[in-house]
Amino acid sequence: MTTNRAIQHKNSMKVPEPTLRRLPWYLSNVKLLKKKGERFVSSTQISKEINIDASQIAKDLSYVNISGRTRVGYDIDTLIAVLEDFLGFTNLHKAFLFGVGSLGGALLHDSGLNHFGLEIVAAFDVNPDLVGTQLNGIPIYHTDEFEQKMSEYDVNIGVLTVPIEIAQQITDKMVEGGIKAVWNFTPFRIRVPEHIVVQNTSLYAHLAVMFNRLNFEHI
Repeated sequence: MTTNRAIQHKNSMKVPEPTLRRLPWYLSNVKLLKKKGERFVSSTQISKEINIDASQIAKDLSYVNISGRTRVGYDIDTLIAVLEDFLGFTNLHKAFLFGVGSLGGALLHDSGLNHFGLEIVAAFDVNPDLVGTQLNGIPIYHTDEFEQKMSEYDVNIGVLTVPIEIAQQITDKMVEGGIKAVWNFTPFRIRVPEHIVVQNTSLYAHLAVMFNRLNFEHI
């Protein structure tokens, strides 16, 4: 019981976004080390694997309710369990996906999302060739059915993969229908009320950064 209270206290702390972005890297790396037969892992070991300073790793892990042993490090099984719980990967969050194009279809086929706590339970589109069908066992409905389906599914997350010209329109529709968080894959910066959580993941923006750095390196 004491441990649960401690975890809740840690989770209530305001964690910097850069730390939240790094913690899944640590989790993936630690899982790999476990597969190699390791039972304990130190910040220094993780640092060597992912090229992040050990002191930064230790600082990031200070937000998580776990402590290591001197000259031994963290128990791997415990670290994995605590990180997964802290990041919310142990609870399955249900989501709707809007826009079953090439990217949307790929996300519907990505069963690995379930391992990170996200289950896309239905998708929406206006293409008559898609409406009424399924992808990877996930039903595709017409966008006009969204409000009805919100009353049938326990969903509060929307995944946005629609064409840029309707991104704001669909976002407004989601928010009005009760969606509380939007995972935005479009390059359009959607506008939402303050209480709505938005995570922008633009593949094109990351491509631009990569191309720029690549060109710079060859000047």
